[in-house]
Amino acid sequence: MNRLTAGVDEVGRGPLVGDVVTAAVILDPSKPIAGLTDSKKLSEKKRIALSAEIKKNALAWAIGRATPTEIDQLNILHATMLAMTRAVDALLLTPDYVLVDGNRLPKWAYAAEAVVKGDSLHPEISAASIIAKVERDNDMLELDKRYPAYGFAAHKGYPTKAHFAALADNGVLSCYRKSFKPVQALLTAQGSMATTKG
Repeated sequence: MNRLTAGVDEVGRGPLVGDVVTAAVILDPSKPIAGLTDSKKLSEKKRIALSAEIKKNALAWAIGRATPTEIDQLNILHATMLAMTRAVDALLLTPDYVLVDGNRLPKWAYAAEAVVKGDSLHPEISAASIIAKVERDNDMLELDKRYPAYGFAAHKGYPTKAHFAALADNGVLSCYRKSFKPVQALLTAQGSMATTKG
């Protein structure tokens, strides 16, 4: 019997807003998926198509999240580890082995290995990076519908010049990570929590 190997990756450690999103994927060796690579190397259109194919053909896949509140309480690294654990725990099949993108592993009971640049080396991690990226981008598109003045559809929550300008003009929403320095500085400058909206 083939060993069940799950790939795990995260998206959204750097943004100022929203959840950090992780995915875990166990691919089906009998249904290979062409074109798997690091999600950042793919066009948005290609990522969306591959994400649908992965979800259809994988033996198992799951999403894990940590909220802005958890990020503020735990810090981004520990919140990411929590989200990774949630993703693997949510798989409908228990993996025999887990490959995690990066250089750190969550404290869990799974046999696992951290792989630097794993999203370019292992198709399981590539698949996880793709569905996590599409999931988080969808979060930002939803947020953009609710708060169009912030430009979330364009910058996806990352600290760009346009994002800082929108934040300064419109104030800090409740979905922001208040422990992140640019957000913290703005809250302090504008009179602490009084500027928190939404």
